This record gives sequence, C-alpha cells and structure tokens, in this order.
Amino acid sequence: MEGDLIHINEWLKPLSWFYGFGVWLRNFCFDTGLLKEQNIERPSICIGNLTVGGTGKTPHTELLLRMLMPRFKVAVLSRGYKRKSRGYRLASLASSMPEIGDEPWQMQQKFPDAIVAVDANRRRGVRRLLSDDATRDVDWILLDDAFQHRYVRAGLNILLTDYHRLITDDCLLPAGRLREPLSAKERAHIVLVTKCPKDLKPMDFRVIQKALQLRPYQKLFFSTFHYGRLRRLFEDTPGTEEELTPDTHALLLTGIATPQQMMLDLQHTTRHITPLSFADHHQFSSHDIQRIEEAFTAMQGSKRLIITTEKDASRLLLIKNLSPIVRRHIYVLPIEVEIMRNELDAFRRTILDFYQTFNSNGTRA
Repeated sequence: MEGDLIHINEWLKPLSWFYGFGVWLRNFCFDTGLLKEQNIERPSICIGNLTVGGTGKTPHTELLLRMLMPRFKVAVLSRGYKRKSRGYRLASLASSMPEIGDEPWQMQQKFPDAIVAVDANRRRGVRRLLSDDATRDVDWILLDDAFQHRYVRAGLNILLTDYHRLITDDCLLPAGRLREPLSAKERAHIVLVTKCPKDLKPMDFRVIQKALQLRPYQKLFFSTFHYGRLRRLFEDTPGTEEELTPDTHALLLTGIATPQQMMLDLQHTTRHITPLSFADHHQFSSHDIQRIEEAFTAMQGSKRLIITTEKDASRLLLIKNLSPIVRRHIYVLPIEVEIMRNELDAFRRTILDFYQTFNSNGTRA
C-alpha cells in the first residue's frame, strides 16, 4: 500500500501475549456481566479505534457534527487528553486550550453551537450531560475515543482503522499498536477505513473488505481527507488565505500521530516539502521554537510557507516568542472527511435509521 506504516517489533511479541491476556480478562468480565456497562439513555455514537492514535477520530467526529447539527442538539464528550484541568468541564468559546485539551478546543471553536464537554470518567460525564440544566435536552451524545471505555455502552459503535495501518495487519502492544485483539472489532456496528488515497481502485476496496472479515450486521465505509484553503494562524498578520502552487516551498509542521498521509497528499501539489514532526499532542518548548525558525530560515525559494494542522494550531497560538517573520508565514490547513464511493447518503441513512430505532424502542434493536 502507498505509504504503508506497519512495523512489528518481533522481539516484543512475548510481552504482547501477557498484555493480550490482561485485555482478554477485562473484556471477559464485561461480556459476562462481572463488570457492569451502563446504557446511555439517549441516542449515542462512539467514535474510536483499536490502535494507539492516528486514525482521524476528530475529523470524523466533526463529520458527524456537520451531519447532525442542522436537525439535532448534539453533545460531544471527550477525555480532553493532556488538559490541565480535572473532572468534568463543559466547554465554551471562552475556554482555553489547556483547560479542555486541543481537540475539544478545536471542535468548540469550529462548532460554537455544539455542546462540548470533557471528562476522563465517561460514566460521570454522560451522567452530567443528561442531568445538568444546560445540557439535559441533548438529542445525541458523541463519545470521542471511547471504544475501550466499556463502563458506558454507546448505542452505535464506529470503529476507525487507518488504510496505511489496517488492524488486520497489526498486532498487540508493545510489539504492535493494537490496544485490543482483532476480535474486539466485533463490537463495532460500522467499520470505517480512514485516510485512503483518493485514487483507490475497486480492487483495493475488495481486498480490504475481504481482509476485515466483517460480520453480516456490520457496515463498511471508506473515507479520505479533503483539504480547505490555507488560512493564516495569527490574525494580527496581513492577508487571510494562501494557495499552494508547484513552486511553493512548505515546512510541514505537525504534532499528530501519523502525518504521512498529509505529506503524501500535499506532494500532489508541490514537491518542495520539508517535514518537521513532533509527537502527538506535543507541547512546543523554546527549543522546538528554535528548531522551527532554523528550519524555515534554511528553506530556499521565493515563496515559503509553514503549514500546520488545526489541532496543532491550538497549541501554536500559545507561543509568545515566535519571530515576526515566522508568525507571518504560518498557515493552517483545514481538513474535512469525505465518505468515498458516493456512499455519504448510505452512511447518513445508517446513522438516522439508528436514531429512529432508538426512539421507537428506547434501545438499539
């Protein structure tokens, strides 16, 4: 596959067996009722994965927000990874990124009419959403990255798997990046293969479908990224939008789990790309700022840009000592998800059919 990212540490497989037994025992306790799952008394969707990071959960949660918000009152409950606060927090436009985390902050800024809350304890978070006066009338609850949080049971589970690192080719931690055995995919009602190249061939779809070996009750969809127009990160700099051209020299600045697909996509527009990658949710230090400025200064060409993601933008905005020339040249590249093979309507129908079933029966059929 293009940009295949699979790497298995064979020498760590014995440790994966011990890890796998612990995961199996935990799931056994939930499956047999020794550990109790709490049903959510409202239509709910879990957007999650089996791997450690990098499948595109936030863009797909935003896809659901765009799909549902015109008709419904929608709440998103996230863990708020690496936030500085604790407990339950209901976000607002005045909330800071350190208070609620970079991904919830991004969603709140892009969807100001959505309800965004954070709580590492999903059971408590759901309870607060359904009991507090400001949120108790929500029509939907979206659980971001909650596939392993089995103390709450969403009505509909959407499992994401990266095209470049399919769960069928991976193995358990620490040898691979799976958080659960492949058999855990059977809890999903929808499996979505993400970050696909736009020119994926019909044979590629069939090969992946066969490899996943889904159950009859599971639906399979494929998605790819659509990129918007570049916009300046700092509003106090002149100009608003910019375009990539073949002669653009771009510094791709990312702190996300897997920036490789973004790199491959941008190379279709310009070949002059210098990657500067940091760990997922990376907090930029003074040393990192120096690296950014040195990398940008070393770039050649009359048209130079620094391109970053919306997720990274929330953390870069907190940096106070960037040089003026770097501030002027940092642009954010918006990302949206597109459902492939003209199946957006089928995907939407699957979501809305669940909503109608829930409202008819009070639970998933």
